Amino acid sequence: VDKDALDAQVKERKIREAAEKAEHERFAHDMKKNDRLMCLLEERQKNELKDLNRALIEFHKNFQKPETRREFDLNDPQGLKKDRPARVADDDPRCTISGMQKFVGEDLNYDQRMKFQKEQLREWSLQQQQDWKNALADQKLADDLYDKFRIELDRKIMAEQRKDEESRRAVCTATKNFNRIQAAELDHKNELEKAQKIKDDMDEITCLLQGDFLSENPAQAISPWGKHNVLANRWKGMSKEQLMAIREFQKEQALDNRRAREQERQRDAEWDRQRLQAARAQLLWERHQQRQNQVQRRDLDALNAELSQEQKAKNIYLKEEEYSNIPTDEFYAQFNTTTR
Repeated sequence: VDKDALDAQVKERKIREAAEKAEHERFAHDMKKNDRLMCLLEERQKNELKDLNRALIEFHKNFQKPETRREFDLNDPQGLKKDRPARVADDDPRCTISGMQKFVGEDLNYDQRMKFQKEQLREWSLQQQQDWKNALADQKLADDLYDKFRIELDRKIMAEQRKDEESRRAVCTATKNFNRIQAAELDHKNELEKAQKIKDDMDEITCLLQGDFLSENPAQAISPWGKHNVLANRWKGMSKEQLMAIREFQKEQALDNRRAREQERQRDAEWDRQRLQAARAQLLWERHQQRQNQVQRRDLDALNAELSQEQKAKNIYLKEEEYSNIPTDEFYAQFNTTTR
């Protein structure tokens, strides 16, 4: 298990989780701040609407009373109690309409009523002007307060943005430092792995060069069931001693064959002289066959010698090709080690 790599992965995951957590906290903080701003703006709008409705109700209550309307006389619930005769001084108060004693605008207190109405209209106009000035002043004050609130809010937002930029810059610096350290550790680890791989390759090459397979040790072909049994996949051919023993055995067999044939010839000559010509022909044929066998054996020996020389040349070529893949210094070092 590569503990350093696992520790590095754990450390990287912790840094990534911390960065994600900081990002989520920043987003949560921004959302809370925006929610507070929205709540403040909604509360302000509700208060302004309440103030407007309250002012409208107060205005209706103070300046638009039912008794100030022109048609209030027609809808006055106390009209019958307040009703008086049409004429109280000039004409008979009991005079009816059909008597044509009074027309619209010809009442006795016309001048006072007109003067009162004009005074009332003037008061209403002055009151409306004052209300309009007060409304303008209130609106100006509200605009000034709103501008101050927006300026203060912008200042706080800029401060928060500066803090966020500083924290983000600090996180970036920490991440760069961590990545630099990780890169240095990775380079060092790669160098160690490369050196270890070179050492392992050299050990493997040395083991192969000094092993039984490339050195063609005949002992590796001996079977565990006996010296006379060999392993076909490891057998490198007969040794010189084995070849000499085979040749000596062949010579002894040839001598035995000659002695046996001579004895047989003499026995045949004594037993059947009538078949001398056939025996002679047989002997000539056997000698011819022997010459052919000798020629074949000589050819086989020459062929074996050529195959042995080719095998040796092939082995030398394989060794040279194997050493050619090794750098020059390492090749001479291996060659000197193998020579010693």
